[in-house]
Amino acid sequence: MNHMFSHIRKIPAGEDSFGTSPFKAYTITNFDEIPQLDRLPEETRFAMRAVAQVMPFRVNSYVLENLIDWDNVPDDPMFQLVFPQPGMLFDKDMAAMTDLLAKGANAAEIDRLAWDIRHRFNPHPAGQMELNVPTLDGQPIQGLQHKYDETVLFFPARGQTCHSYCSFCYRWAQFTGDKDLRFAAKDSKDLSRYLRKHAEVTDLLFTGGDPLVMGAESLSNYLDPLLVPELDHVQSIRIGTKTLTYWPQRFLTDRDSDDLLRLFERLAENGKQLAIMAHFNHWRELDPPIVREAIRRIRDTGAIIRTQSPLLAHINDDASTWARMWRTQTGLGLVPYYMFVERDTGAQHYFEVPLARVWEIYRDAYSQVSGLSRTVRGPSMSSTPGKVEIQGVTEMGGEKVFVLRFIQGRSGDWVGRPFFARFDDRATWFDDLRPAFGEDRFFFENDFDAQLRRNAAE
Repeated sequence: MNHMFSHIRKIPAGEDSFGTSPFKAYTITNFDEIPQLDRLPEETRFAMRAVAQVMPFRVNSYVLENLIDWDNVPDDPMFQLVFPQPGMLFDKDMAAMTDLLAKGANAAEIDRLAWDIRHRFNPHPAGQMELNVPTLDGQPIQGLQHKYDETVLFFPARGQTCHSYCSFCYRWAQFTGDKDLRFAAKDSKDLSRYLRKHAEVTDLLFTGGDPLVMGAESLSNYLDPLLVPELDHVQSIRIGTKTLTYWPQRFLTDRDSDDLLRLFERLAENGKQLAIMAHFNHWRELDPPIVREAIRRIRDTGAIIRTQSPLLAHINDDASTWARMWRTQTGLGLVPYYMFVERDTGAQHYFEVPLARVWEIYRDAYSQVSGLSRTVRGPSMSSTPGKVEIQGVTEMGGEKVFVLRFIQGRSGDWVGRPFFARFDDRATWFDDLRPAFGEDRFFFENDFDAQLRRNAAE
């Protein structure tokens, strides 16, 4: 046994069974085999099948059996989290798709309509394809993004799926099957070369999809090359994941669960801080005993678990849900990290909440928790110029305004500087806002326009 892992309490015989079923995934191809859907009317199932032709759908046996309150469907937040909902398509698109399905259209016709709808859903927001992809030796690096000086994002090709899909996912384009929408790197050679040339990078985020769908050996092939002296400037490795919600068995009973945890510990032994960036959207995800045992095992490796989620209509758009979730996370040793605003992509119109209401929910929830949970930041919008935080709503000089600041920006000079937007109770995203006090432009816009011109010229 690897000596580094010896201090981590193993699961004793008899404790490795939590009464969960073997992993089985359901997609649009076997949608009608989901036994729990038999209780729903056929028209409801037909509508969900229509949406699933456009937006990615995948759910598994653990989610179906442990997270959804089937007596509260369709209002149950976990049901809304994983199943396609009729409101996710605009009425005109929904009518067109249901008409095709009703008349038995062939796959090519359905795919053409789905492609058209997807490409109108802003599949890669915030300049991900145009502005975030760096170059190496004059060539773009596939599967790499570098938006902020300190942080590089890496999309390993084998990690571009998930155990289940979130209906609101802002990276939904990764899972549609459209190759021109997918963003992935086949290996880590260019990543290592790029990091050697960029000593300003201190944080590396493995994202997707979900990198923890990979086997431990595949993941180690990406991570072990980072444990060399030339990359000591990369101090933190983050892994974005929903696995603790969708398949906590990954850390307990999968055949390579122990190997995965040994990899986590090896990173710590080599001086890297491993941060598991866990996506939790509701406190119910933290209830099952198997989740809490998985959390304990991860923390035993020396990894830290930080939590984040967007605020979403139909799922978590009330303060009590957030306060309970943050308190539960803190009690389990997790660190509340971000509340996001639902991004301007995919079915944003279904999940969005007005910014004024988002801030009210954040403030109300924040006031209900102790200082240990007030590590959370937000509400934050991951906009094209950077991460913009709503700090409040106030009145200045007789004008009602949003108080904003950059948590991160494409220029470090923007970070932390307060600025103001006219109050708009209908605004749901940063692009809806306009400068306050009669100004024509926000303070950063001239600088940002210059960046765009330089990028276009390169």
